[in-house]
Amino acid sequence: MASAPQQALPMFYKDLVPLNSKEHGKWRIKGLDDGAFLAQQHAIPITSDEFIDACRNYPIVFSVGENSVPLILMGLNEGVNAYLNDKGQFDHPTYVPAYVRRYPFLLAKLNPDAEELSLCFDPTAGAIGEFDEGQPLFDGDQPSEDTKRILEFCENFEGSGQRTAQFMAELEKLELLMDGEVSIEQNGVDKPYVYRGFRMVNEQKLRDMRGDELRKLNQNGMLPLIYAHLFSLQIMRDVFAKQVAAGKVPQVSEAPSIQV
Repeated sequence: MASAPQQALPMFYKDLVPLNSKEHGKWRIKGLDDGAFLAQQHAIPITSDEFIDACRNYPIVFSVGENSVPLILMGLNEGVNAYLNDKGQFDHPTYVPAYVRRYPFLLAKLNPDAEELSLCFDPTAGAIGEFDEGQPLFDGDQPSEDTKRILEFCENFEGSGQRTAQFMAELEKLELLMDGEVSIEQNGVDKPYVYRGFRMVNEQKLRDMRGDELRKLNQNGMLPLIYAHLFSLQIMRDVFAKQVAAGKVPQVSEAPSIQV
C-alpha cells in the first residue's frame, strides 16, 4: 500500500495513503469508537466559518508566531483535554470542529509539483479496512455515495481554510492581534494561574478604529467573528474549572503556558 509523499503530517495523522479502487475496492468505513485520538490534544485548529458555532463551547484563540491560525482550547495545559471523559467521549452535547470530523481523511498532493489534491486517509485510524460491517468506499471501480460525501466535505474544508487565511491576513494587516494573557484564581491557592502563549484580538484597538475601517469589517463579515472570539474568551474559566474537577491543574510555580 503506497503512502502519499509526506513531510510533516498534520495533527492526529500518523500516515497517509491515497484512496483508490484498485487497492481499496472492497474496503469499508465505519465510525470511530471514540475520540481517543484527540485525548491528549488541548488545542485544535478551526476555520473562521466555525467561529459562531464553536464560541458557545470553547475559547477561541490564535497561535503564536508566523502564520497564526485560529484554535479552540479543549484544555489550558499541554496534553490536557478537559472535554473528553475516560472513555474518550464528550460528556455533553458539544460542537465538534470540522478538523476533527474530517479525520481520518485528508486532501493531499500526491506529487509536490502537482496542483491537484487527492483524497487520502490515515490507515492507522482503525476506521477503514476490509470489514464485514460499515459502508463501502467503492461501487465497482467508482466512488460510493459515502465516499463522494467525504470528498465533498474535505473540499469544503479546504475552501473554509482559504477563507480563514484571508481572515487572518486581514487581522494581521490591521495589526489587531496581540499577545494574550488570562489570570485565573483558584480557591485556597494564594497565587493566580496566569496563562500565556496565545494571541487574541486587542479589544481597545478595535474600539479605536476609524468608522470606515469598522464599516469594512462589518460589511465583509469579519466583525461578528471577531466578537465571537472575544466573547468566547470567558469560557477559559470554565475550562479551568473542568481541569480542577478532573485534578488536572499544575502547580502555580510551574508558570503555566497554553503553548499554542
